[in-house]
Amino acid sequence: MPDKAGQPTGQDPRELQQALVEVSLRLERRVRELEALVTVTERINRGLLLDEVLDEIYDAFRPIIPYDRIGVALLEEDDRGRKMVRSQWMRSDNQAAHIGPGYAAPLAGSSLETILDTGEPRIINDLQAHLLHHPKSRSTQQILKDGVRSSLTCPLVATGRPVGFIFFSSNTPNTYRDAHVATFQQIAGQLAMILEKSRLYQRLMELNELKNRFLGVAAHDLRNPLGVLGGYVDLLRQEALGPLNEAQQEVMAVMADVTGRMSGLVDDLLDVSAIESGRLELERAPLDLNRFLADQAHSQGLIAQGKAIRIALELPEPLPSVAADGQRLGQVIDNLIANAIKFSPRDTVITLSGSADEDWVRISVSDQGPGVPPEERERLFEPFQRGSNTPTADEQSTGLGLSIVQKLVQAHGGRVHVDEAPGGGARFTVQLPRDAGTDAQPPEQEPHA
Repeated sequence: MPDKAGQPTGQDPRELQQALVEVSLRLERRVRELEALVTVTERINRGLLLDEVLDEIYDAFRPIIPYDRIGVALLEEDDRGRKMVRSQWMRSDNQAAHIGPGYAAPLAGSSLETILDTGEPRIINDLQAHLLHHPKSRSTQQILKDGVRSSLTCPLVATGRPVGFIFFSSNTPNTYRDAHVATFQQIAGQLAMILEKSRLYQRLMELNELKNRFLGVAAHDLRNPLGVLGGYVDLLRQEALGPLNEAQQEVMAVMADVTGRMSGLVDDLLDVSAIESGRLELERAPLDLNRFLADQAHSQGLIAQGKAIRIALELPEPLPSVAADGQRLGQVIDNLIANAIKFSPRDTVITLSGSADEDWVRISVSDQGPGVPPEERERLFEPFQRGSNTPTADEQSTGLGLSIVQKLVQAHGGRVHVDEAPGGGARFTVQLPRDAGTDAQPPEQEPHA
């Protein structure tokens, strides 16, 4: 190589070769770290619940970072509005643990606040020496009791907002002396997003459970007074307490309709609450589907007569028995037929049909109404969703019926979908396993002849 004057230097080519080899080794090590980081991130990102993600972290990071203990603390506010750092999770190879989940300290004035301000990881190579300079540091005192001698602390920042810290600790001094800070910043950045996603998901689950409990209590408390009110309305309509004139009969009819719809809403809310909170218990027993569907067609046929609609039962071949909760499956068919009646014009036919193969039994309800547009079919089973079609006789609904249908069918190990019926209209198909213990999966879209 030339010097500043342009003359060749006397550098030994072997030294240059050695330097190039060292650079190459460092680059290879860096590439392996990045590849390991991508793999670890993918593994961790599969988790949804916060505890699942954190448990995955402990074993996943070992190829990248040396440690004997990992802790994660998240930021939160206490009842006085102070920002606190609360230990959320910790795992250690050591038996003792003086700082674990639940330990909390104010952020203001702490060394952790400085880490957030700078955004840089903090490395303490000798915690015993650190304590000599910071004798009032209670957290340092506690982790020294656990055998920890060096630490690496990374801030966790998600979408520009600090969410907490991750602590890597080692029983050996100077473990992180030659650590690549950029690697740890990358790890912390990826981890912060994953943890924030998991924390929000877990919070959503908690709020959903709270909502279900509230709905269950509210609906239960409403059911009895509604039942009493409905009973008195029936007495008045039957003129058990004296004759009614025409105007009074009309008012009583409206009251009966309103209380009936409110009772239906309460029943639906109780079902949703039981299903989503995991309190739904199916009472499975062998169910003769041939007789079951015949009874359903007969009972619903009486209701359909009010719109001059006929319920036709089509069973080309006898259906096998299935292990099912007859009451809950009846609720499914009732809802589907009631939905078909609601959207069917007068003087049409609703077809209740069934078929089976080696693994699955299919029950379909087809109508001659306007059908369901393809773009609305998936969300139709979501709570409180309604399609663009309107009932043909202005019937009312809670918006929960099809959601309950889907959840009850899934509880039986099956699925439900909607497509277009032959000749137009909507066809809702329920697929149930012939064997309650089958491992087979229902097809995404069952073909029909």
